[in-house]
Amino acid sequence: MTRAAFFVLTALADQPRHGYGILREVEELSDGEVQLRVGTLYGVLDRLTADGLIVLDREEVQQGRLRRYYRLTEDGVAALDAEAERMAAGAGAAKRRIAEGRRAAAPADTAPERPTAPGLAGGFA
Repeated sequence: MTRAAFFVLTALADQPRHGYGILREVEELSDGEVQLRVGTLYGVLDRLTADGLIVLDREEVQQGRLRRYYRLTEDGVAALDAEAERMAAGAGAAKRRIAEGRRAAAPADTAPERPTAPGLAGGFA
């Protein structure tokens, strides 16, 4: 699943949205990292519709323009859930590997140095 498709499905997880609403929600959900262009969005919507992951919920005319609202299907919810699980598992594996690498790169534990003090013969112990 592409990053764009993941965020579009996520944007539709709580309620149906129209194209512009999806664009805004994707940008917000991704903290501005994913900014879809209109042409890209409608390409993703067409593909998700063809795959049965979303459907047209309704159409409304607002200020003389037709707005199409999309919503997730049950298959869409399942696909989003599976992708979220896959991503979480991958992130967990990466975190574990990073921690292992840091432990391996850390200097080996050594016994603390003993303070040196003059011995009986005036030398150091």
